Amino acid sequence: MKLSKLESGVRVVLAFYEALNRRDITTISQLISHDCVFESAEPAPDGALYAGKEAVIRFWEDRFRESPHLHIKIEEIFGLGFRCIVRWRYDWVDTNGNPGHARGVDLYQVKNSLICEQLSYVKGLHRHH
Repeated sequence: MKLSKLESGVRVVLAFYEALNRRDITTISQLISHDCVFESAEPAPDGALYAGKEAVIRFWEDRFRESPHLHIKIEEIFGLGFRCIVRWRYDWVDTNGNPGHARGVDLYQVKNSLICEQLSYVKGLHRHH
């Protein structure tokens, strides 16, 4: 297997985070599969499951509306083949102008250059943003 093939999942996930930070729904839609599954970190303890591209896109559209100043910084990313792991910091400003942040990890599965699974885990998120 060529190194470029082994790294392809990481490249797709990096492009996904760049699109998230630009609030670019068109690009996000192009990077996820039609049967994509996203398990969010909230509500505790198990998160919520969004199945299918339309449901995942609706989640991000809602999140961008709720938190227009969100920014996700990749602290570490690694992957091999169709698996990728990202350690991140998510910063936002709430409706009262108060900044907040959370840190966490997302586990990705990428097939045919499309994200087909995203499982999100977060540390210490105590309030809705």
